[in-house]
Amino acid sequence: MPVTLSYPGVYIEEVSSGVHTITGVATSITTFIGRALRGPLDSDKDSPLRVQSFAEFERNFGGLWRDSTMSYAVQQFFQNGGTDALIVRVHNSAAAATLTLAAGFNLIAANPGKWGEKLRAHVDYPSTVDDPSGKLFNLSVRDTATGKTERFLNLSTDPNNARFVTHLLDQESSLIRVSGVAPVTRPAPTPDATGDPFPPGSSAFNADGNDGSAITDNQISLASLEAAKQGIWALEKADLFNLLCIPPLTRSASGDVNSTTRSAADVYCKKRRAMYIVDPLMAWNKPADLTGASGLDSAGWGLNRTENAALYFPYLRLPDPLQENRLDDFAPCGAVAGVIARTDGQRGLWKAPAGIEATLNGVVDLKVKLTDGENGQLNPLAVNCLRAFPVIGRTIWGARTLKGADQLANEWKYLPVRRTALFLEESLFRGTQWAVFEPNDEPLWSQIRLNLGAFMQNLFRQGAFQGRSPREAYFVKCDKETTTQNDIDLGVVNIIVGFAPLKPAEFVVIKLQQIAGQIQA
Repeated sequence: MPVTLSYPGVYIEEVSSGVHTITGVATSITTFIGRALRGPLDSDKDSPLRVQSFAEFERNFGGLWRDSTMSYAVQQFFQNGGTDALIVRVHNSAAAATLTLAAGFNLIAANPGKWGEKLRAHVDYPSTVDDPSGKLFNLSVRDTATGKTERFLNLSTDPNNARFVTHLLDQESSLIRVSGVAPVTRPAPTPDATGDPFPPGSSAFNADGNDGSAITDNQISLASLEAAKQGIWALEKADLFNLLCIPPLTRSASGDVNSTTRSAADVYCKKRRAMYIVDPLMAWNKPADLTGASGLDSAGWGLNRTENAALYFPYLRLPDPLQENRLDDFAPCGAVAGVIARTDGQRGLWKAPAGIEATLNGVVDLKVKLTDGENGQLNPLAVNCLRAFPVIGRTIWGARTLKGADQLANEWKYLPVRRTALFLEESLFRGTQWAVFEPNDEPLWSQIRLNLGAFMQNLFRQGAFQGRSPREAYFVKCDKETTTQNDIDLGVVNIIVGFAPLKPAEFVVIKLQQIAGQIQA
């Protein structure tokens, strides 16, 4: 706003450039939902937890576990080039280990699982110089399985004290919490114990931790979980994710997620502008199974043809580190999500995550070896096939959404086209928040055209769109034609953005002609 001109002299005023840079959002943050040995539950405030390596997953969720299909999917994700994952841990009747330090003073492991039985706690007192009142205490806790140790000094049992033990452990400890009512008096010091793995002595947690039983679809997609922000809806606590993986519930033949979970995942992905990477049923052992009575059109499958989901077939065969590296079958979602993330980083999300570059690292075989003819049966049905080729190895050989069946002739047939649109929608949604409540007239419209145009031009220069020139590749329209006087009266500004998507060369046709014997004129 101009300064008030009150005295003779020179006035300096800075004029805004009107530039509001739009930054593209991340494209391959992948959510995994399932069972884990340890870590925050879907009901906790710090769930979902973001991890950026499998080592970080091991520290927070316990690493590979035979009863956790999710743990293998996460490992395969990072093995194939994934970089960012959100973990939603669900459980079925798991319980946390406990320890009574003193009468009325109970500790409990920070989250359920038998891992808490490996915890040990030690209490000592500060010096009289540090604690002239004689009411404070120090608490140390160690996870003997991992070696992680936490130490908290000058704790108090007084709720009015800044070092109140309940509040401090809730916010600063990743290992323990105070269970039940806050203690009234400080616990006695822990006596030394010869040979204790946590010198100079400690108290072991009780053997009452429980990993729970196998999870069911109710822990993931039960409708009542939405209000509580649990299961799939724990992602309401996450700012952004791009891909969703829900591995089978168990490794048994009946471990597939059901139609309710698949449908809930699809609906939620549409809401959050994300893609659902769908696993095939374990019983699908040949192409005919996908078109038969229990195939893609069956009530048991239950997932509608949708542009926000992509199906991959068949299962993968990899060495299982927990079974002396013997081969076992694994759902493809984790490895596929990793390849998608790798392709995004190397080529951009407008490049189809398929072809000879989309190799599946660590995969030594496929459950079903498809021929070209069998691939030709499934591709028109929008099933992305995983193939094995000489020299190339195991690779992804399809890039369609479930809306990509030939018979549907849908504009969202191809996965990179749909993901590019979702990327643009999310980036522009976040990048135009500054326009809310601005005066709705030509100065605003011109700023919108300037900033959105700059964003689209940058993508064009990266090769994200078809066309030899920006005019052929994209347009941004925001003026009196898109926003009428009636729109202005209603507080609406309309922006139209169009782009010419790159579509994969799915079929390469080479025409060969013989010219031998032709007579020169």
